[in-house]
Amino acid sequence: MANLATTLKEEIRRLARKEIKAQTGTTKQAVTQYRREIATLKRQVREQEKKIAFLEWQERKRLGHPQASKEPTERVRFLPRSVKAQRERLDLSAKDYGKLVGVSPLTIYNWEHGKSRPQKAQLAALVAVRGIGKREALARLGLLKAKEEQAASKPRKKTRGKSKR
Repeated sequence: MANLATTLKEEIRRLARKEIKAQTGTTKQAVTQYRREIATLKRQVREQEKKIAFLEWQERKRLGHPQASKEPTERVRFLPRSVKAQRERLDLSAKDYGKLVGVSPLTIYNWEHGKSRPQKAQLAALVAVRGIGKREALARLGLLKAKEEQAASKPRKKTRGKSKR
């Protein structure tokens, strides 16, 4: 009798394992398929993020916009000699450096000689120019000059009527 009971228990275990395996097998297959799909989607997202970052970089470069500085302007120290050093490092005239920063050449001269200090917006522009090299500075100047020439070549509208005197 003991032998029959043992055989019966083993058969029940075997059938239970077989049934459990059959029911969980489809779930395991679905889980592995979902994991594969998730991994594929993650790879695609990474590739898209890289492409977006590259395109943003290209667009910033094309438009000549200064890159947003990581340094807050409140914590930036202004030194007249640093303006002159940056300008000389880029090998630019005061006129060209002023165009790059968005101020007049006289303002650059006054900053370099300590006669005046830049406003917050101007200081932010100085900080943005700090990290660029000669090639990028020349490229930005080329874009600015092209925009100026384009604006100068546009025909102006003639006004009708009496002139103001």
